[in-house]
Amino acid sequence: MPRMESQQQVVSANGITQAVRVAGPPDGVPVLLIHGNCSSALFWEPLIRRLPGHLRVIAPDLRGYGDTDTAPVDATRGLADFADDVAALLDQESLVPAGARPVVAGHSLGGGVAMRLLVDHPDRVAGLLLAAPVSPYGFGGTRDLDGAPTTPDFAGTGAGTANADFVRRLAAKDRGDEAPTSPRAVLRSAYVADPASLGDDEELLLDTVLSTATGEDNYPGTAEPSANWPGTAPGGRGVLNALAPAYFRLADDLVAVAGKPPVTWVRGDADVIVSDTSLFDLAYLGALGVVPGWPGEADCPPQPMVGQTRAVLERYAAAGGAYREVVLPGCGHSPHIERPAEFVAELLALVDGRR
Repeated sequence: MPRMESQQQVVSANGITQAVRVAGPPDGVPVLLIHGNCSSALFWEPLIRRLPGHLRVIAPDLRGYGDTDTAPVDATRGLADFADDVAALLDQESLVPAGARPVVAGHSLGGGVAMRLLVDHPDRVAGLLLAAPVSPYGFGGTRDLDGAPTTPDFAGTGAGTANADFVRRLAAKDRGDEAPTSPRAVLRSAYVADPASLGDDEELLLDTVLSTATGEDNYPGTAEPSANWPGTAPGGRGVLNALAPAYFRLADDLVAVAGKPPVTWVRGDADVIVSDTSLFDLAYLGALGVVPGWPGEADCPPQPMVGQTRAVLERYAAAGGAYREVVLPGCGHSPHIERPAEFVAELLALVDGRR
């Protein structure tokens, strides 16, 4: 089978210039790939090489990543700025046939964008593959399977939770590995369970991490002081605030989607980012004693991220949809990188209508 190769197209859509990786014939079966935080469309490249040639693959760089414009992110819209950008690409006939309904795969933050796209444009999505997705109740700051807030201002979420040294090294395009907060070290330790799975693509994947635009309008965004532990609450600008449960909460909207295309949820059981014991959730780090002053389990429990997603998808199925949960043992946050054969099989099952 010939190896798929992607090329970049640049288009103007939703008022910004967007860079899009495309592969396969223009009239092929459309598949839309939405990357996660601190990466770009090229994070899908190792997967694209494994896909069959009859697919039409469209993989955009989200705003503030890769070669797409560094446009601001209005966090008060949740992830809707990103979803609007992606939706506008579906009207570009140079990318996909008119009226196309792609299978949409979203990784991490991209999973949240994919959910938002489905809620806003259910007639444009043939199926949804959620790869280690953010919870439908956002990232951090919620205590139970119904997404109840831990505090009224969602303290402990948003831009103020970012590691300042990682942000500094990201802005400096640091390619070293001498510090645990260097982008390369984070790629090796958090994006995957086994750094060997990065293989010969490590430099390419590091390039995608380093393509992230930093600042108050992008990553990580603005923060507000809080009287609640740990003293920071989400601001109204930037990526991490767009992921905060103050602004990204679409569980009920997702359950109510008309038509309900099939959903496949793929995750690794060794994921340290999206997990019920996430090392990026300050409440869990507080419970471990890493962040001082934690008020305790009753006041600030770790977010049950996986449990929340399962509960929402079970409601989706009970309302007439269908979903499948695929758990990959020993896999971390990037199943399409770490377990590509299984990931391709699940994607093609959706494309072929077998899920």
